[in-house]
Amino acid sequence: MNARILLVEDDEKLGAQIVEHLGSAGYQAAWLRDGISALSAEPQGYVLLILDLMLPGTHGLDVLKRWRERSDLPVLVLSAKQDAAVKVRALELGADDYLTKPFWPEELLARVGARLRRPVLARGDRIEAGPIAIDLLAHRAHVDGRELDLTPVEFELLLALARRAGAAVSRAWLVENVLDPEREGNERTLDVHVSRLRKKLGVHSHRLATVWGVGYRLSDDDDEV
Repeated sequence: MNARILLVEDDEKLGAQIVEHLGSAGYQAAWLRDGISALSAEPQGYVLLILDLMLPGTHGLDVLKRWRERSDLPVLVLSAKQDAAVKVRALELGADDYLTKPFWPEELLARVGARLRRPVLARGDRIEAGPIAIDLLAHRAHVDGRELDLTPVEFELLLALARRAGAAVSRAWLVENVLDPEREGNERTLDVHVSRLRKKLGVHSHRLATVWGVGYRLSDDDDEV
């Protein structure tokens, strides 16, 4: 069965072209033309969301925020806006990639293929990102087969980054979703946890990279480190 991709794009001509190119590349594309439909759509059954930002009904960033609350599904943003602030905001909200219009179809397909080829494996209660393996039931993490001695916060931090390995995850999102806001919910504390986690990763500490102006990224591909 072909991988299903959801496209949210209001431009009829561009949307039709994208659907055609995705189909030619072996993907099965579903197409929504407005933000309201995208807000109510369910992520289940799709492997990727391709999202335009300027949509009738609601802004694409609102759709992105809503989807990221419900799913770790990879999101590729399309936009005519080349403003760095917009791109950073999209990444902060959880976008995995950002492609500016106009673009060549070959570039879009290359970006799609790159996201779907990521060596992040989720097998039931186990997540693998490069040399890092996380057992969700046992609440344990290993790197190169060596068990890591992690605090509960460090474990949740590593898990959050591993679920979206290769993508930038904003500091604000990590503070809100990983740290306890009543006791340790600030970005300075997050940086301390990241520093400690890096040390425990040993020779793989470089995989936990700082994305300046956004947050952190866990690299799962040897070509990226």
